[in-house]
Amino acid sequence: MSVTPPDSKAARTRQMLGMKGATTGATSIWTLHLQLMKPITWIPLIWGVLCGAASSGNFVWTWQNVLVAAACMLLSGPLMAGYTQTMNDYYDREIDAINEPYRPIPSGAIPLWRVKAQIIGLLGAGGALALLLDWRTGHTDFVLSKITLLGAFLAYIYSAPPLKLKQNGWLGNYALGASYIALPWCAGHALFGTLTWQIVVLTMIYSLAGLGIAVVNDFKSVEGDRALGLQSLPVMFGVQEAALISATAIDVFQFAIAGYLVYIGQNLYAVILSLLVLPQITFQDMYFLRDPLKNDVKYQASAQPFLVIGMLVAGLAIGRV
Repeated sequence: MSVTPPDSKAARTRQMLGMKGATTGATSIWTLHLQLMKPITWIPLIWGVLCGAASSGNFVWTWQNVLVAAACMLLSGPLMAGYTQTMNDYYDREIDAINEPYRPIPSGAIPLWRVKAQIIGLLGAGGALALLLDWRTGHTDFVLSKITLLGAFLAYIYSAPPLKLKQNGWLGNYALGASYIALPWCAGHALFGTLTWQIVVLTMIYSLAGLGIAVVNDFKSVEGDRALGLQSLPVMFGVQEAALISATAIDVFQFAIAGYLVYIGQNLYAVILSLLVLPQITFQDMYFLRDPLKNDVKYQASAQPFLVIGMLVAGLAIGRV
């Protein structure tokens, strides 16, 4: 039996942004298309491009560079994250019928042919923009196009059978963390500098902190995941142990990046990054570890700003080397 949350302006706004606590009140078809793209999820990818530009050490504040960076943010956020979220909703429509029946697809508010057209349109636009950016920056190896294709592939195997990585809490959450941290960071770095294996490895390590963030999103779907046999970490280990795993991954791998900054001689940045982890630990204790099911959104809102600021601190430090 589906339950429709109260219809209010706040609930409609939360639903349009892709946040928990929503309503079926949207009437415009274009609002429904936007809901599928979950704009709230664009922010970390847009920020990741900024971190990559900082780590390149070559970004200069000119209108030309700002416009190129904005185009890359459009690619990473609205286009590719929008593609990922729309496809995820398409393949998760049975789970959403249990967890979030007010979503556009399970509520029947939008026909499936429009959802498929949106997936294809966003992917096509993303591929075209990546090619344009490669041409603009003189990439003969088409590195931005390759990153875009890799992101599209990861998004597909994350959501779609037969692999459907999200069925496994470890593989799925790491793929999600890498897509939200490593890929946009590498794109921003390649846009203004030369993408090296050191940067790739570093961002892959940072993505392990992103795995912890991805686990936080699983708590709102425990009921549906358990009913349909998806092995998310809260289903595999239980709510409290999964919360501890999530918090540990978030903290440990940020401290690991701080250790790397010490290794490359950026001690001040390492100290700043370490200090930014401390309030995250505080909010984990105050909210998340005490009641993950009730406080997941409150924890994300209070703690994640410190994580994303720490990413930029790390990018600026690397850019100085």
